[in-house]
Amino acid sequence: MSHDRYIVRQGLPFILPLGILTGIFFITGPVWVAVLFLLFTFFVTWFFRNPQRITPDDEKAVISPADGKIIKIEEIPDSDILKGPSKVISVFMNVFNVHVNRIPYSGTVDAIRYDKGKFFSANLDKASKLNERNMVFITSDDGRQFLTVQIAGLIARRIVCWLEEGTHVEKGDRFGLIRFGSRLDVYLPADSTIAVRIGDKVRAGETTIGWMK
Repeated sequence: MSHDRYIVRQGLPFILPLGILTGIFFITGPVWVAVLFLLFTFFVTWFFRNPQRITPDDEKAVISPADGKIIKIEEIPDSDILKGPSKVISVFMNVFNVHVNRIPYSGTVDAIRYDKGKFFSANLDKASKLNERNMVFITSDDGRQFLTVQIAGLIARRIVCWLEEGTHVEKGDRFGLIRFGSRLDVYLPADSTIAVRIGDKVRAGETTIGWMK
């Protein structure tokens, strides 16, 4: 199924009822309530926007899987989800960012693992381990394994992933979204080079966050 519509279909269950209620209030009143619902409808429609992006041609470039801000860069010797040393880059998305997620590097989806967790604020360190999360394990075309983790936040209560195991994906492909504020962690091989710093603003599908060796 194509996921390139300007408004993702997962937003329709929110947008359509709000639009109907807006119309009802414009007919029955009060008008100020109708205007309030109209503004809310516009915001929710805008939240589920899905713009086109131009992905860098650099073969070794790892691109950001999400719009937002870099809140953490860490080198770890081991983790509970990926064996061996790795470098982790965390991107925090607020409610004003585009929430469609994109593949950071081309390869084949080895496994998808969903963990039902809690809903701490996504900018906290403990969110990576304790919050609801969806882990996508990918092996690149040259045999390097990396991991992208969708993490729900305090407001976000629904992770959507469009991938299937065994599927070959291209850098910049859309692969899911998280509703209403969240975070993505990218686990790269330890010998990867990081191209961003904490506090940098990034755009999904466009911003280079590192390079594979």
